[in-house]
Amino acid sequence: MSPKKLELESMSLDELWLLHGELSAILSARIKAEKHELEKRLAVLSRGIGRGDSGDAQLVRDGKPRRNYPRVLPKYRNPQTSETWSGRGKRPRWLVAAVKLGRKMEEFRIGEGGTKARQRG
Repeated sequence: MSPKKLELESMSLDELWLLHGELSAILSARIKAEKHELEKRLAVLSRGIGRGDSGDAQLVRDGKPRRNYPRVLPKYRNPQTSETWSGRGKRPRWLVAAVKLGRKMEEFRIGEGGTKARQRG
C-alpha cells in the first residue's frame, strides 16, 4: 500500500471528517471557478452567433443571413372551418380524414381564378 493510504487509515474518525470537509470546500471552489470560466467562454462564443433578432433574417451556421422566401398562397380550404393548406408539407388532419371518408382532394381546391388575380397584384 502507498504511504498516503496508510496515513488515512491511521487517522481517527474526527480527523477524517475534517479532511472530508476541507476537500469538499476546495472541490466546490474549483468547480465554481471552472464553471465561471466556461460561462465566460460561452458568452464570448455566443456573441458572434446571437447578433440577429428572432425575425426573418436569422443567421445560419456559416453566418449568412437566411434567405427570405415568398409567401405561399393556400391551395386547399376546409369548407367547414375555413382552414387552409398550401399543399406543402404534411397534410392537415381535416384533409386526411376527408380523403379517408372517400372525398377527393380536388373537392377542397381553392378556385384558380382568385389565386391568379392575387399573384399579379
